Amino acid sequence: MTIEPVAKPALERKILDHLTTAVILFDHSLRLLYLNPAAEMLFEISARHLLGQHAKTLLQCPDVQVEERLSAALQSQYPFTEREMNILAAGGRTKTVSCTVQPLHHSEAEQEVLIELVQVDRQLRITREEQLLSQHQVAQALIRGLAHEIKNPLGGLRGAAQLLEHELPDPSLREYTRIIIDEADRLQELVNRMIGPSRLPRPSRVNIHHILEHVRCLILAESPSGPRVHRDYDPSIPDLMADSDRLIQAFLNLARNAAAAAGVHGQVELRTRVLRQLTIGNRRHRLVVQAQISDDGPGVPPDIEDRIFFPLVSGRQGGTGLGLPIAQELISQHGGLIECESRPGETKFIVYLPLETDHD
Repeated sequence: MTIEPVAKPALERKILDHLTTAVILFDHSLRLLYLNPAAEMLFEISARHLLGQHAKTLLQCPDVQVEERLSAALQSQYPFTEREMNILAAGGRTKTVSCTVQPLHHSEAEQEVLIELVQVDRQLRITREEQLLSQHQVAQALIRGLAHEIKNPLGGLRGAAQLLEHELPDPSLREYTRIIIDEADRLQELVNRMIGPSRLPRPSRVNIHHILEHVRCLILAESPSGPRVHRDYDPSIPDLMADSDRLIQAFLNLARNAAAAAGVHGQVELRTRVLRQLTIGNRRHRLVVQAQISDDGPGVPPDIEDRIFFPLVSGRQGGTGLGLPIAQELISQHGGLIECESRPGETKFIVYLPLETDHD
């Protein structure tokens, strides 16, 4: 049996068309000659709308002077790589890529420049999630250790104050023992809140929108003069197995923060979507609920942005710094995770909850 050789241009085209890496080819004047299907998917637009267009039309990068960098590479004939570069896809969506630029020079042809783009959003997100989960686990271990060391002396302090109260001959002096007892109770309640619920979760079939509507009603009752609370729900989301009380507490903590940040004249939005094939931590899930609580407030202060899920870290005057770590713990008990994206004028707390159970 004789195997006929495949023509080189056809073989090269076949290989490029089946790569998962986005490949783009520009001529010496930076006009688009070719982009493979992976590049079409990355930019969310078909090749026929782009061929012949200038590089600055396709590669819209807010942080990089694309035309200057490509022209310099063509002139010097030196390749370069730009890591974690932001590009704009169709519809203005931002994607993060690793970009490698390779000038091509053929003795019998004009210069060309080949660009490879590898989308790294997913890898960056997984890394960020792993950091969040690791921070949360360390914080919880620290809290439980401190709680154990604090609760025993508190119990002894309170008991001694109660005994002293009964022995004091002058009733007016009992005011001081009452202060000791009340402060011991307050510290005990603070420690209990930091540790979280002591009982195991009691999962049942719950609808995420029933949870969010309950939270919305509570926020409106607590702040009748504002902010405005808008809803953008996906009605197709199925029920999930969860402890409804714990989810209500978690979302209430997030919604209260959002309402306080937005103020009476601001706006809070509750939004839900279904995501498919999403990894949370090191586990991949077929279906995940994405529930987002956003506000138009001033944003999280930059100096605490990386620590907002740590206990006792708060960006609000008078805040205890317990609402977010407690919410993260309650969502973590359901195999989920909370992420935060913040800038002045928009803060989003995004909750991811797996829809499937171990029995699905």
